[in-house]
Amino acid sequence: MKRTVFLLCFLMFLLAGFQGNSQVNRPPTAMIQAPGNPDDDMLNGLKGAFDTLKFRSIRPAEGYIKYDYLIPAGFYKQMWDWDGFFIGCFLASQDESDSKYLKYWVLNFVNSADQEGYVPGCITTKGPRPIFGKFAMKPFLSQGAYFASVMGQGFGWIKPVYDGLKKVLEYREKTQFDPKYGLFFWDLAIQSGADNNPALSNDSTDRGAILAADLNTFQLREYISMMKIAEKLKKPEDVKFYKDKSDSLQNAMMRYLWFESDQSFFNIRRSDGKPVKCISYSNFVPLIQKILPQEKGAAMIQKYLLAKEHMNANFGFRSLSLKDPNYNNKAIIIPYSNWQGPIWINANFLYSIALKNYHFNKEASSLGRIIAPMLLADIQQNGSMHENYNADTGEPLAPTAEQSLNGIFTGFVGWNMLALNLLEGSMFDQWLMLSLEY
Repeated sequence: MKRTVFLLCFLMFLLAGFQGNSQVNRPPTAMIQAPGNPDDDMLNGLKGAFDTLKFRSIRPAEGYIKYDYLIPAGFYKQMWDWDGFFIGCFLASQDESDSKYLKYWVLNFVNSADQEGYVPGCITTKGPRPIFGKFAMKPFLSQGAYFASVMGQGFGWIKPVYDGLKKVLEYREKTQFDPKYGLFFWDLAIQSGADNNPALSNDSTDRGAILAADLNTFQLREYISMMKIAEKLKKPEDVKFYKDKSDSLQNAMMRYLWFESDQSFFNIRRSDGKPVKCISYSNFVPLIQKILPQEKGAAMIQKYLLAKEHMNANFGFRSLSLKDPNYNNKAIIIPYSNWQGPIWINANFLYSIALKNYHFNKEASSLGRIIAPMLLADIQQNGSMHENYNADTGEPLAPTAEQSLNGIFTGFVGWNMLALNLLEGSMFDQWLMLSLEY
């Protein structure tokens, strides 16, 4: 009861225009309504905040970057691979005309590819920025092209860069594919974006050692996206080509990454095919593509994702099982962001897709109502957000002021805006599912 009263009082303050914090401007008048239904207040508060904060994640073209670009904002000033994909999908979901930003994200990356098809996961106004080695960007580029097209841009713009998209896929096949298993591997955990995920490794003497469930799901979705794009561009040979690749990869995932006795996907080691039996965020990523039959997917979710002793926390779903010896909620951002327990909004967005895919509608619908108040409280107190949150207390974690330039908290925006999609799903059953059926 106390929490509800506090939330209502806070939201009234928030909707009054963030007068206690000069870093955030007054939300648009259209978003301001008299307090009433707590869900409506929460929705209007989040919309009003994001209508302002989103401009911190949108930057005009500059220097090397030829099109307006998307950044996480605050601590991060660069254009990143999956960050930009998620930000672009959020913007397109709110306003069809803003699907242009997802298109620009694709163009900025695909036009940065070298002759081999290599493009790093980070690009700055001064050029590509390889990090921790020559890592290729995460496999989201073809998905970005497909979703930008269906969410408002049409498919004609893809024609000039279609061969570039193919070349980027070919580069990953040359550098991160193990033909023995028919599966892909991350070079190091840092390349995955889940920087210190214990289901992977950052051991420089053990590079490329692990075939990963998340990577193979993202790559599968790249193939399906290319199949759909090829169909729209009337390239029947490529439709069959990418469908065959999709089928082969999905079959390999089920053969090697699914462990029936454990009712879970696991990463495996290339050396011997043995599973890395760690319950982390990445185990659940295949469920967004629904490659498991209903009964098996539901059993995995019930056993691990919804279990309090594993992923289900007070303020969302953890990034690592509570039972894992590495579990913690430390505020870490350098050298790696912490994926060993804290709540990540993009991960919870993916979890929501898995929950909806396997008919856990009640659990999916509760997620937005859990996460939205946590972010609103952060915005009210700090004028921005953090990149992750304590799973057990909801406390904002990194970046702290001490971790920021000149000791001044600069925050994080980026994919946290997906929380609005979660809340819209909770309230109206309108979900940003990013479905790729074939």
